[in-house]
Amino acid sequence: MYRKSIVRRPPGETAYLPANLHPVLRRVYAARHINAADELEHGLEHLLPYASLRGIEQAVDLLLAALRDQRRLLIVADFDADGATSCALAVRALRLMGARDVHYVVPNRFRYGYGLTPEIVAVAAQFQPDVLITVDNGISSLEGVAAARARGMQVLVTDHHLAGATLPEADAIVNPNQPGDAFPSKCLAGVGVIFYLMLALRARLREEHWFTRSSIPEPNLAQLLDLVALGTVADVVPLDHNNRILVSQGLGRIRAGRVSAGLRALLDVAGRSPERIVAADLGFAVGPRLNAAGRLEDMSLGIECLLSDDATAARAMAQRLDELNKARRAIETQMQEEALAGLQQLSLDDDGSLPHGLCLYEAHWHQGVIGIVASRVKDRLHRPVIAFAPAGDGVVKGSARSVPGLHIRDALDAVAARHPHLLNKFGGHAMAAGLSLSEEHYAEFSAAFDEEVRRHLAPEDLRGVVYSDGELAGRDLGLEFAETLRAAGPWGQSFPEPLFDGHFEIVQRRIVGERHMKLVVKPVDDERLVDAIAFNCEPETWSAEMQRARMAYKLDVNDYRGQRSAQLVVEHWEQG
Repeated sequence: MYRKSIVRRPPGETAYLPANLHPVLRRVYAARHINAADELEHGLEHLLPYASLRGIEQAVDLLLAALRDQRRLLIVADFDADGATSCALAVRALRLMGARDVHYVVPNRFRYGYGLTPEIVAVAAQFQPDVLITVDNGISSLEGVAAARARGMQVLVTDHHLAGATLPEADAIVNPNQPGDAFPSKCLAGVGVIFYLMLALRARLREEHWFTRSSIPEPNLAQLLDLVALGTVADVVPLDHNNRILVSQGLGRIRAGRVSAGLRALLDVAGRSPERIVAADLGFAVGPRLNAAGRLEDMSLGIECLLSDDATAARAMAQRLDELNKARRAIETQMQEEALAGLQQLSLDDDGSLPHGLCLYEAHWHQGVIGIVASRVKDRLHRPVIAFAPAGDGVVKGSARSVPGLHIRDALDAVAARHPHLLNKFGGHAMAAGLSLSEEHYAEFSAAFDEEVRRHLAPEDLRGVVYSDGELAGRDLGLEFAETLRAAGPWGQSFPEPLFDGHFEIVQRRIVGERHMKLVVKPVDDERLVDAIAFNCEPETWSAEMQRARMAYKLDVNDYRGQRSAQLVVEHWEQG
């Protein structure tokens, strides 16, 4: 049922990598197309310069005038972790540079939906802003920008999402993915875009002797890199060299204790030690807790946590975010079980019976969790999935997740072109998108989406592939090399953490936490015993009859009650 196969990554060119690297690391880096030693350098001096970002000079001009006149600034944020970190960074940076009247508003996803809509402009107008600044949204907000300018507001759009055929008529737009932009990296998250804008603003203020004349200490914007790292990892943007620098620098500051009170509190409630944090901790422990506010209630709670400089207040907010995340997990589990149960009617034993592009909908599903459900089902069935939930007034909202080979936003664009009456609105990236449509059009859209996906993906594309970096020798299955791998990142989207495969004898097995299989295994050609764990598995797949298994695994460090040891985190297994 939905078989996966282990495929070893083809070898890459290692001639230009440092000779003193561990041989396995040379192999791993080469397979990720690192063919120059400087691509492993993570110092801030290697960051791409901001000058080639289209519109950045106009944006700086606007902000400089606003600071000189102490105009009222209002940030309009998105309701995910990237939006929250972008908002917190913008507020902190602008205040550090002398802005005394900075506020923010974040849309409630259930009432207003995504982006700078005219309805959000009406809410924003209550603050009487002179300048409205979007973070992590706005590039498709034609009506919202027009509404804001009609009310006399200047509008600065900062975003990283793909632009549509028409750009909003804002006073300035900074987005590396807008047409004509020459910035070499198109992978910045929203928080990366606003960080670059703040760097450019500080440089201009320095040239104008603003800090001296205003008796303001020139801020070290590196103090905000913890937020940049969190937003970048949580938004699952590709970790190209530039993003790896941003994430690496943020992680380094966190490990050194130079971390905001809110992020420290979130790490604490997640049970993560700041001193040993890696990128995966931001993605799988901190990000979901921050996102829980936007998914179930209001992201203002998450933003306030990130803005807090009071450890006690930040801890209280982090605990509330942790509670929301537990509630989110319970809702997600139920929705996922319902989705998979519904698919049983389509005969799960026959891959060909399922649509290539799969749409799921239940009238009682929660809007805030459909994205996670789509992701989970996509991972299990290895095909593009859109999960829908009711949004009121006969409208359903969908969250889409894709697989390699299908650009999901382009697919939605093609559906909209062929069937102009189906989609109310849509937007997103190559691998994730959001959309809305009338409930009465759901069945027709589902068929049209499947038809579009079939244009791009053949049946063989729907087989899951587990890409391996090859075998590890028994001597490398210890704590020392596990620590080396952890330090060799940051790992993340498009720069995946090393995954290895090998044949093992199963010495011991037991279920822990209801759905996790704890193992002791032994390489077939070695006598050493190694701990292993398979998370969220179906226990029956580890039957007592299976004495040997080929496993695809990550070599990780298990930190339990202060004792650190090597552990294999099993991603895929098959008998043999």
